[in-house]
Amino acid sequence: MEESGPRDVAEQQSLEELKRQLDEKQDRLLRALADIENLRRRTQRDREEYVKYANESLLRDLIPVLDNFDRAVAAARAAGAPGTVVEGIELIHRELLRVLERHGVTRYSAVGQPFDPSRHEAIARVVSAEQRPDTVVGETAPGYLLHGRVLRPALVAVAAAPDEDAA
Repeated sequence: MEESGPRDVAEQQSLEELKRQLDEKQDRLLRALADIENLRRRTQRDREEYVKYANESLLRDLIPVLDNFDRAVAAARAAGAPGTVVEGIELIHRELLRVLERHGVTRYSAVGQPFDPSRHEAIARVVSAEQRPDTVVGETAPGYLLHGRVLRPALVAVAAAPDEDAA
């Protein structure tokens, strides 16, 4: 009977070691499965992001066309062009804006807003006692967003305090 005592202890220790190894491997398996699930989600999110912004370069190239339509309408009005010409240009301009909006492009104006370098590109500084410093007081071209991301910043003139000009 004395021989079975140490053997039982050795078997018990061996059994505990095997159980510990099994628990460790099961834990590693669960972690690997969680990693695979996280990778799947991340890949899905990356794919959706890619699809959402896939046309960004095309849309960026179309923005100057919108700018030209704005200039054409302004020039036609200033030249006293017949109303039908102005209306025709405006119709094409509105249709192009609707097409771009269907694809996630939105136009925004910056006039009156505080200057935000992530959404505005300052191209002029205007000394103004009436406007607060760093406020957008003029806009050369509107800004455009693609699904909330800046596609082109608004080109703006920013107010400066009169004493800033002396400095």
